[in-house]
Amino acid sequence: MRARDTVFIGFTLFALFFGAGNLIYPISLGIEAGTSYLPAIAGFVLTGVGLPIITVAAISYFRNGATELAGRVHPLFGLLFTSMVYLVIGPFFAIPRAANVAFETGVVPFVSGGSFMLLIFSILFFAIVYLVSLNPSKLVDRIGQILTPALFLAILGLVVGSFFLLDGSVQPAGEKYSSQPFFSGFVEGYLTMDAIASLAFGLIVVTSFRDRGVTDQKELTMRTLKAGLVTAVGLASVYVGIGWIGTKMATEGTYDNGSAILSGAAEIMYGSAGTILLGVIVSLACFTTCVGLTVACGQFFSKRITALSYKQVILIVTLISFGISNIGLSQIISYSVPVLVFVYPITIVLVALTFAGGFFNHSTYVYRGAIIFTSFISLYDGLAAFGADVSAFKPLVQNLPLSELNLSWVLPALIGGAIGGLVHYAKRDPLPSKNYQN
Repeated sequence: MRARDTVFIGFTLFALFFGAGNLIYPISLGIEAGTSYLPAIAGFVLTGVGLPIITVAAISYFRNGATELAGRVHPLFGLLFTSMVYLVIGPFFAIPRAANVAFETGVVPFVSGGSFMLLIFSILFFAIVYLVSLNPSKLVDRIGQILTPALFLAILGLVVGSFFLLDGSVQPAGEKYSSQPFFSGFVEGYLTMDAIASLAFGLIVVTSFRDRGVTDQKELTMRTLKAGLVTAVGLASVYVGIGWIGTKMATEGTYDNGSAILSGAAEIMYGSAGTILLGVIVSLACFTTCVGLTVACGQFFSKRITALSYKQVILIVTLISFGISNIGLSQIISYSVPVLVFVYPITIVLVALTFAGGFFNHSTYVYRGAIIFTSFISLYDGLAAFGADVSAFKPLVQNLPLSELNLSWVLPALIGGAIGGLVHYAKRDPLPSKNYQN
């Protein structure tokens, strides 16, 4: 296998990851973090880049992807958790969010009409998404290969222009980033959804390498990491650059969301031409992302719900996505936060257990203990983010180590894993399944 194939697969993974969240959250972080931008963006990059790449590497150990990884806890948990992941990166959050970013960037700067125009746009947008998803072939890949460099160059133009054409000064950090900017950025990185998406995209990368003749497990993992490094450089560069633009926009006006900030920056620097160019490129990028996610959901659920065909699944996905997209970008972001706060710690623990599994023979008891204890805390955090009354448990959770850093689940995960290890030792639990490769 040639080295350039690894680079090409890295570009492909970048195209898969690069969607709405990669644009709107870094620039929002920049405008809020201000003088605390550097530690904040460092935390953001850790979860927004590092965690997804590590997760893709973890998937390289499994032939059946995330379902098999989560199945080490229990086969039913593997199915339910993976289904939740596909719903999160599909019709419930990521697809409607991408459609809204396309609308906010490509339509709002030029027309008025508010919710009515969003309705018209989303009807046309999802009709085309459905039609293309019926027979995607290599259309999304081909567009992505052309579009990704174009989008990267457009962003580079914005970043370079921000040094010369934006007069705004960097403001003091907002309340969110004033005391613990690194860990605030760390949690903000959850919102890209890339670590969750990597549970689905990892299998695509691994399959690409296997199709090119890579069968040795160590070589497969190493090449996956190298491809991930290519992706990581691209994503980190975009995040840092876009975030810097945000720091210069704090004195330029008031904006509802990251998409509006990005459009505003393009207009200030390059006038209407910059707004049009950015709108077209971002809209196409979001469109190809929506098609890719729709196809992924269609393939996953049609294989597991035999009563539904692939065409029926993608029709359901596009209809749900259409409905949710019409509540607006800010609302989608607000209700997605509690779910992501719940799902991310579980994902992190699953990945950590995969790499540390050699120390405890990949015992199902260790997996179960760690995930159960993590789930209790992440469920509390998710309910709290949703606004539910969890005051009865608040003193307990707040007294846990690292709770002030939004990492209160770490100690419970370790305790749960240790209890599982004791059970494993008492029962001399063998490997969960002979099908596991490591």
